[in-house]
Amino acid sequence: MEEKFNRLIFIPIAAVVFLMIGYQYVCPADSNTCYFRSDDKGLYQRYSSGFELVYTDPEADEDLPAKATSRYNFTERDLDRRVEFNIKGDDVMVFLHIQKTGGTTFGRHLVKNIQLEQPCDCMPGQRKCTCHRPGRAESWLFSRFSTGWSCGLHADWTELTSCVPVVMNKRDKKSAVQKNKRNFYYITMLRDPVSRYLSEWKHVQRGATWKTALHMCDGRPPTQDELPACYSGEDWTGVPLADFMSCPSNLANNRQVRMLADLSLVGCYNMSSVSELERGQVLLASAKANLRNMAFYGLTEFQRKTQYLFERTFGLRFIRAFTQINSTRAASVGISEKVRWRIEGLNALDVELYEYAKELFLRRYQYNRQKQHQEERLRRWQERQQRQRMHRTYLAELWRLGGGGGGEEVEAEVATTEDYSSQVVRW
Repeated sequence: MEEKFNRLIFIPIAAVVFLMIGYQYVCPADSNTCYFRSDDKGLYQRYSSGFELVYTDPEADEDLPAKATSRYNFTERDLDRRVEFNIKGDDVMVFLHIQKTGGTTFGRHLVKNIQLEQPCDCMPGQRKCTCHRPGRAESWLFSRFSTGWSCGLHADWTELTSCVPVVMNKRDKKSAVQKNKRNFYYITMLRDPVSRYLSEWKHVQRGATWKTALHMCDGRPPTQDELPACYSGEDWTGVPLADFMSCPSNLANNRQVRMLADLSLVGCYNMSSVSELERGQVLLASAKANLRNMAFYGLTEFQRKTQYLFERTFGLRFIRAFTQINSTRAASVGISEKVRWRIEGLNALDVELYEYAKELFLRRYQYNRQKQHQEERLRRWQERQQRQRMHRTYLAELWRLGGGGGGEEVEAEVATTEDYSSQVVRW
């Protein structure tokens, strides 16, 4: 009698369990199958501390270039820039800061806005922060706001690649073996050439000079004949745009290409070593190659995408979302089409570099979003498989306790059902 009562009790319990299993299979907890999704768009990133940062992306995916109109053949290696940045080891992140590209804002993000085991120590009133590795008095970041201008004011690629390893190895007292194993990951920011040029003009007009920059190349700075000054006084305060554009030695012209290229390929600042046409072609090709091979670069016009790609590249997470600010001084400058054409002509190399950089940047963003979706689908599938295994184990135990004769029959029943379902699909 007692055995019959146990079986009667077991039947409704088993039915409920079967319903629960079916519901979990069709509608897993993190699936969108059983409810309507809202139209809100956003990026979701899980942080190591366990909470999720959710922010909407105003830069819609329609910015992505169409495959049919692509001018460049990028490989998967060009698109997949994820690196194993060992902040606890000897790896160093090097920020190449090009003037008027939003580098000051991005540099502050690096020292104040990254979620780290040991955050940078930024004291009020001090320009530099101490960015040490966890448990070690060594800096993992080479930038204006961490190490200062240790290789010169706004040092370019030519200067940084020859200076940074020497400075950092000396600072951290690395042995010869440690030097050879050290990785230096270069990063930078780029900006639309016309906007950047106008922003630099306004900055110079207010009194900025950068005349203390070293411009080292092949072990020496340029001579006065190689790089003559555009003004005779202390600075160029109040310079009209027409005069700013008229100086042939103005380093604002094609600044982004010059600062990203290997200048030693064209005799540094010696303009007579090669023809102007050949010099431009060599510098542009070098800048493209160096930019493509950098660990990361961002675009001022795409702040949220820049944040997303940085996080994907280095496996680091920002605390606060980046903000897109379009109301800049350059945006407030009204210029005619004729002046715009003149600026584009003076910065023809920068214009071509930026078109290249923008397409590569958006391709990388598209590639990483697709990879993220694939990773999320795989994670959901693995979690679903784990839930199903747990349910089978639980059901077998429940059947055994209810007097079902052991778990072997349940396993056989499940296997038969799955086999039957697969045969139905084949039929």
